[in-house]
Formats: sequence, C-alpha cells, structure tokens
Amino acid sequence: MSAPDCPAMDPVTFEVTRNALVNVTEEMALTIRRAAYSTNIKTRADFSCAFFDNKLRCAAQSFAQTAHLVSMATIAPAAIREYGPERFKPGDALLVNDPHRGASHINDITCLSPVFVEGQRVGYLANMAHHVDVGGSSPASLGVNRELFQEGIILPPTRIAVGDEIDDNVHKLILSNFSAPRETNSDLRAQLSANVVGVRRMNDMIARYGQAPFERFCDELIAYTERWTERDLAKLPQVTWEAEAFRDDDGFTDEPIRLKARVTLHNGRMTLDLTDSSGQRGSPINCTRTMSACALAFVARSLVSSGAPVNTGFLSRLSVTGPDGMVCTAVRPAAVGGGWETGQKIAELIWLALHPAMPDRVPASGKALIVNIGFGGGARPREDGPIAVQTNLDNTENAPIEEVEMNYPIRIARYEIIRDSGGAGRHRGGLGVRRDFEFPYGEIAFTVMTDGRKFAPWGLGGGDGACARYVLDPEGEAREMPSKVTVTIRKGGRVSVRTPGGGGFGPAAQRDPAALAADIERGYVSAAAAERVTAPGVRRVVSEEKGRKDDEFLRLRDRRRGDQRGGAGLLPEEGRCCARTAARARRARFGRYGQECGDRAPALLDDADGAARQALGRHLPRHAGRSRA
Repeated sequence: MSAPDCPAMDPVTFEVTRNALVNVTEEMALTIRRAAYSTNIKTRADFSCAFFDNKLRCAAQSFAQTAHLVSMATIAPAAIREYGPERFKPGDALLVNDPHRGASHINDITCLSPVFVEGQRVGYLANMAHHVDVGGSSPASLGVNRELFQEGIILPPTRIAVGDEIDDNVHKLILSNFSAPRETNSDLRAQLSANVVGVRRMNDMIARYGQAPFERFCDELIAYTERWTERDLAKLPQVTWEAEAFRDDDGFTDEPIRLKARVTLHNGRMTLDLTDSSGQRGSPINCTRTMSACALAFVARSLVSSGAPVNTGFLSRLSVTGPDGMVCTAVRPAAVGGGWETGQKIAELIWLALHPAMPDRVPASGKALIVNIGFGGGARPREDGPIAVQTNLDNTENAPIEEVEMNYPIRIARYEIIRDSGGAGRHRGGLGVRRDFEFPYGEIAFTVMTDGRKFAPWGLGGGDGACARYVLDPEGEAREMPSKVTVTIRKGGRVSVRTPGGGGFGPAAQRDPAALAADIERGYVSAAAAERVTAPGVRRVVSEEKGRKDDEFLRLRDRRRGDQRGGAGLLPEEGRCCARTAARARRARFGRYGQECGDRAPALLDDADGAARQALGRHLPRHAGRSRA
C-alpha cells in the first residue's frame, strides 16, 4: 500500500477486522434472500444490508444495490436520532420508509436494530428491501400520483419488535394497508431475521476483538476510507463540467423535464450542482436529494480504486448542492414513486459531463430506467455495450419467466432481444429486450411507470440507441402507450414492453468487420442497418454475408421448384437438418433467454420453422427435428 492508503493501526488486524465486518452484512443479505417470499427480493436481490457504529456512521455495506448506497446511510442515522438512541433495548426493531426523511422511494422499507454486547450498545444493523406492494392507489404502489400520500403507507420510525417479539398490533396495522399481505409479511419477517443473525455475528466478533478495540477500528476505517477517496479523486482532472438531458414528461403534461448537472472535482471532493434543473412537479417523477446523491455516489465509486471501502468516509467526499424544491431535490409532499427514473438519468448526465475530461473511461448512454427487465447498456470505450442486463444504479437480477408465471397471474407470450436497437459505433450499444405480458385469467390494472420513450440514449461519437416502447395489444391494435400511465386490460389482453438500446461509442466506420459480421450472424444487427452506417470496406463484408444468405435461399427455392416438377427435391433428412439449423440460429439470437423459456422454446422458434417450411415446402413437417433449448 502507498502511504495515504495505510491505516494507522496494524494493517493485518485492520484488514481481518474490516472483512469480518463486511461478512456480517453479507450473511445478513444471504438470510434475507433465503427467507424472503417475493420474487423481487429472493430472486432479483433488490435489497441491501449495513452496519452503523455508535456515532451513526455507516461502517460496512453488503454487495448489493447501488441505489441504496446513500439511502441507508441517510435514513438510518435520521431515524435513530428521531426515535432516540436511549430508547433502544436488546431485541427491538424499527421500520421506516419515508422518502422525505432521507429514505428511497416508498417501496423501500428499512429495518433497524441495535446491537448490544454484554449490555453495552456497540452499533446498529440496517437492511433496506423493495416491497412489491405498500398500498396506495395503484398495483405495486407505482401509480401516476401527484402527492406522496397517494403512493402508499408512510412509515416514520415505527417500532415493530420489542425484545425479539413482533408487536402484533403494529404488525397488523401495517399489513392491513397492503393488497398482498402474505407476500409482504414474509418479506418483513425475512428482514427482521437478517438483523437477528447480524446481532449474533456481531456478538461473536466483539467477543473476539473487544469493544474498545472495535470502536478504535471504526474510527480508523472511516478516516482511512476518506483519505483513500480524497487521494483518488484528487488524481482526476480538477475542473468543472456541465451537461443537460431530458426526461419524457411528468405523466400529467407533455412538457419534458429538464435535468442540468454541473460537476466539480476540486481538492479531492466531488460536487454535483443541480440548480438549473426543472422545478418540482405534481407527479411521481420527482426524486429527493438523497436519490440524486446516490447517482453521484455511483459515478464516484466507479472512478476510485476498486478496493476502496464504501462507508461514511467515502460519502463524506461527495455533496449535492442546489435549492430544495427542484425535480431532483424534491420536498414534501412531492410524490417520488418514479423518482429513480430521474435518478438514473442524473447518473448518466454526470458521466456525460465528465466525458470531455475522461474520454477513455466514460460509456455512452444506456437504459437510465428502473423497469425490471434487462436493457441494452451504453457502449464503452473498449467494448460493446452489455446486452439484456441491468446497468448503472440498478444491480438487480433478472426475473425468470418460470418464476414470474408460477407466482403471478401472468403468462409471458414473447421474450427476445430487439435487433438493431443498439446504437452503431466502433463499439456497438447493447440491445434492448422485448417482453410481452399476457393476462389469461381475468381483467387487470397495468401500470407503466418508466421513461425513455421520447429521448433516445445518446451515443458518444456513435449512433443513438433505440427509444423504449410500450404497446397495448401488440398483435392487434398495437396502440402505443405513454411512459407513465395506468390502464385496464381485458382478460386475455397483452402488453409489450420494449426496453431501450444503448448508444454506440466511436464512429461506426471504424467497427471491426469481423465483429460486424458476427453481429449479423447472431441476429443483433440486420444487414440493411449495417450497410447504412458502415464504411465501404465493411460494406463488402456485409454484402458478402447478405449474398451468402441470398444464395442459400435461391438454392432452396430452386430445389423446391424442381420437386414440384417431379424432380428429386429434398429428402426428409435434409429438411430436418435445415430445421435444426433454423432453430440454432433462432436460439443464438435469443441467447440465454431461449434457455430460460424452457418448454416454451418451441413456441419461440415458430417463426424460424415457419421460414424454413416456406422455403422447403411440404417436405418439412411441423417442428421436425427440433432440439429444445
């Protein structure tokens, strides 16, 4: 380690203790995931865990959600101070979710518990998890509302457990506000269980190291992290940059929402000024100052050394300035259900502002949304954009089709990567994903609470990615829906969600011809789209690929005509071989998503087989020779 990185205490003891503390939070995270009921927590891992010392400083966080980096570090100290540290007893637990007290949006409920060792309090444990439903006017508590009070139950610091026993009255009061109490009850108990496990592990740890040495360790950990962060930020260009971008609208008017970021790096500090952004709206698209700080923390964490701890020491070098009452510094009673759509775009806006100073580190624009489906990420200076994954502030995992259909009255009718959705460039933007939801069991209310329909993800020297689309009845009327709306869908109806593609990086004419040919072969890019944006040398590769496929089609057509005239035609074995080839090509286009479809893979391959049958005529039986994904 270089001098600024060296802790003041014995480095070996310091590292052992630091990793032991992080492992406490990781074991809490494992407990939540194994005990939770909802898909959003147990499968998608939309939760985080942390430890706070007696000075209410965040000392360790589990590896989980980037969006919770600042939220827990803000709401936990605020809730503890409001409740009163002296009122805590062993086995107590609090719940809180009020965004205007420093939490995230209202779905994220934080559970807090004190840690007592031999009668002495040594700190607090916290975990934050996204609950699918917390009441309110719309399913999933994500309706197009004007005020926070319409979005669901608001929990100030509320004691849910006393002496390791759940307070039944408070528990029933909370659950009576939810439309899915069984699911929420199980998830709340998982959060409480995680804190119980954390208390046990902290007792083991303090018994080994002692309370006084542990308190000295926490002081040094925070100071050490601050020194490390300050040093790394001081190495970056010390100047101010700015950029602006827009969100579609607020859900009630068509007026776009302006976001302007002024980013300053100076003396090892990073500051985000949002003064010139739009004012707070009477809509759910507002985000709080805490959410904006999460966006800044994400970018800063990406710029410092990968081994640097994440705690209050790191956060102390970051600040968000600007007046209250802006769309990105909203205050009570502003609704914030869709606030992460704004927070995600702020993160990309910070990157855009930094691009002139760090062109070799900044990616193009990606999804900038929180829709819980994979997206196309922005292309990077040295790589293509990631395909069909969550990026930026969203570190959640994908919800498999099988689990969605098993737990909810939904059928996934279509799931595929969207060809040509990534921006062209030296490095191609990631591709978006199409997922069509069918509702075969009855009429339902469906809410779209997202963005990205009007303003495409920008490229950096490359092409823009495709905009998002939300289509009602995609196989019939195909009515385009706005990005913020609640609609009633009849039994058997469908909605198609098509996520954005990422922007490209660098001139498209500089793309490696072999990479472009591979894109065409995999179905990521059509030959027609590739020809429009590439250089003559690359067009030759595209033309050759297109010509090869045209020759194959003509060969099949001629052989079919020969059979109709009484010629030899195609043997059944050849037909089966062609069907397998079509199926493999289709599966390659779907990637792992075809595998996730399980028994539905044959249905997803119908159009491939249809094309083969059209070319081969009566010699190809339906589903002949198909191998399942």
